[in-house]
Amino acid sequence: MSTHPTVPAAAQSPRHLLAVQPLTAESFRPYGDVIEAGSAARRLSINGGTAERFDDLARLDLTAAGGRPLLSLFRAQARSLPLPLQLIERHQQGSQAFMPLGGDAFLVIVAAAGPAPQPQDLRCFVAARGQGVNFAAGTWHHPLLALAGGDFLVIDRGAADGAVDCDELDIAAWGAWAPAP
Repeated sequence: MSTHPTVPAAAQSPRHLLAVQPLTAESFRPYGDVIEAGSAARRLSINGGTAERFDDLARLDLTAAGGRPLLSLFRAQARSLPLPLQLIERHQQGSQAFMPLGGDAFLVIVAAAGPAPQPQDLRCFVAARGQGVNFAAGTWHHPLLALAGGDFLVIDRGAADGAVDCDELDIAAWGAWAPAP
């Protein structure tokens, strides 16, 4: 006789899987910017020709209502798939940029800015090695989904009074939605 609890089959696997698509500047444009040292980036030779600068990679929007740029380091735990989705969030007064410092791939789940989205509004992207994202102000997104864990450089809006600009939406009631493995 097993001492492990039995989990019903419906609870073991999600009923709805989000298709995971590659992250490109074009496909991500409705939600913000892709941050990468790609061919579309403006390149400058600097430091006497010993370095190359990829300039102006994202439209940072951080100063609404007296906000200021806030530079943080997020240390993310590794996540495995399928991962049941529980909540999404948005920051209405500023953008939020994520760049993995180790370069590892991560998942980005988003829905367009505006009223609370519906399940069919979610999109899932996989950021390739060396890519980051900048969510436009108001874009709904899932909290950080690092597949290998690691550190992320984050630039977002800090408020002068310390107030937090984050609306959360509990999506557990949508049923078992998860990114496809």
